[in-house]
Amino acid sequence: MSNLNFLDLQYNLSKRKFLRKPTRMLFRINSRLLPVYQPSLDELKRVFDKFDTNKDGKISPGEYKGILRAMGKKNLLTKEVDKIFDVADADGDGFIDFKEFVEVQKKGGGVKTIDLQSAFHTFDKDGDGKISVQEVYELQQRLGEQCSLHDCRNMVRAVDANGDGVIDLEEFITMMTRTMTHY
Repeated sequence: MSNLNFLDLQYNLSKRKFLRKPTRMLFRINSRLLPVYQPSLDELKRVFDKFDTNKDGKISPGEYKGILRAMGKKNLLTKEVDKIFDVADADGDGFIDFKEFVEVQKKGGGVKTIDLQSAFHTFDKDGDGKISVQEVYELQQRLGEQCSLHDCRNMVRAVDANGDGVIDLEEFITMMTRTMTHY
């Protein structure tokens, strides 16, 4: 599940968005003071491979848009993707290769708590502050993952530290940062 969540982080690093509920704004402002995490090269490679749907070793604008659409970013404008590629495509060939992908991540300063919170809201479709098994399942399906409802239930159970059957923000952040270096 962590690999799929990280895809949304990549998008949100390039385009900051305010959260849906004003009551969360205080957390958003204060979260700038919280830790920043750097994914490992293995984690970045898994994310890159998810974007590189045709497995040619590079991400095209179409592949990038396709993954974002699957994650519910249907209103993404072509000019926004063009801006992302202007920053990431260092050699100007119209694609993002793995080296460029890693460089953009390094320049972005790592994954901030705000980014983790945005990724959480990608899963929390009903906005109740919890990620249910059904919400995990629906996102997995949109991303084309072969994942049964039973598998999703096991994923949630593995992350659900307090045993309430759902994933809250704290549990989500713990799960997402487990393989990342804190700095």
